[in-house]
Amino acid sequence: MGGTNPKPTIPVSTASSALGRTTTSGATQSRRRMTQNYLVIWVDGNIDENTEDCQNTLVQLRAAVREVNVCTTPEGCIDFLNKMDEGKAFVISSGALGQSLVNDIHGMPKVDAIYIFCGNKARHEPWAKDWPKIRGVFTSIKPICESLKKVARECDHDSIPMSFVPKRCTSDAASDEQNRNQLPPTYMYSVIFKDIVLEINDDDAKSIRALEIYCIKKEIPEAEINDLKRRYHQKSPVWWYTCEIFLYGMLNCGLRSLDMEAMSKLGFFIRSLHLQLKQLHQEQLANFRKPFTVYRGQGMTKEDFQNLLDSKGGLLSFNNFLSTSKKSFINHATFLTAY
Repeated sequence: MGGTNPKPTIPVSTASSALGRTTTSGATQSRRRMTQNYLVIWVDGNIDENTEDCQNTLVQLRAAVREVNVCTTPEGCIDFLNKMDEGKAFVISSGALGQSLVNDIHGMPKVDAIYIFCGNKARHEPWAKDWPKIRGVFTSIKPICESLKKVARECDHDSIPMSFVPKRCTSDAASDEQNRNQLPPTYMYSVIFKDIVLEINDDDAKSIRALEIYCIKKEIPEAEINDLKRRYHQKSPVWWYTCEIFLYGMLNCGLRSLDMEAMSKLGFFIRSLHLQLKQLHQEQLANFRKPFTVYRGQGMTKEDFQNLLDSKGGLLSFNNFLSTSKKSFINHATFLTAY
């Protein structure tokens, strides 16, 4: 394992499955459905999870990104990436394996960011600068974790699910059966789900308990679950949506992958957030009589961008709530658009 790691803020004794899930394998088997839009793969031939140094590193990584997967060979990492059917991967590689591994995985769309974790920064910086996805060469795990929190948030932001409805399907002739058959399935499913979830009026306490059971099964950190249970009615739905706990990522991931179990467990929260935005809209309507422009920076795949160009004049449907801003740069996203 490369580098000297600072002591963690969480005791080693708490490094249990409640803080995250670690898979160690040279050739990882197929995984269950993700509850976030991303995961970490740590690749190092010298990893030994029985050592205190390794345990400290894993604790800190899991505090930044819940699901950490450990590989001891480049082949194990590549095998894992090939078996991923959704989400993005952040790869942390040792310096010894990095140059060869980066050459093999840099072109994979699912690889979002790469970190080189080594003991000799000067040795690896010259070749690392030639690869755009490498976020840097590090001798300590702390700055890697700080960067991971940022890129994870960006990944959630860019993973908002979108549907593209061509103009011919939104015209008056859209009642034609042929045009209806051309509507994207994700768009139709999201409309149906929205209609259903907004009509349900379950008791919040019962719904939170059901979500708690689901979160325990998905190994969400116990501290985050307890915080939600304790303070849910003390804060507004908008506050919870923008809070950096599991809700935001789980909601985005569930809607993107049309995971009905996750969507149903979060139905009460979706409904509450929708109703608060509707109320705020009614209260503020008098102040915004004239149309105005808002902005949103959105990462897109090449395929989605081409679909956007092909759908000019049609409908762009975001199957989620959107953060937007009246300022034309991303870092000031302060407004929410209703689902």
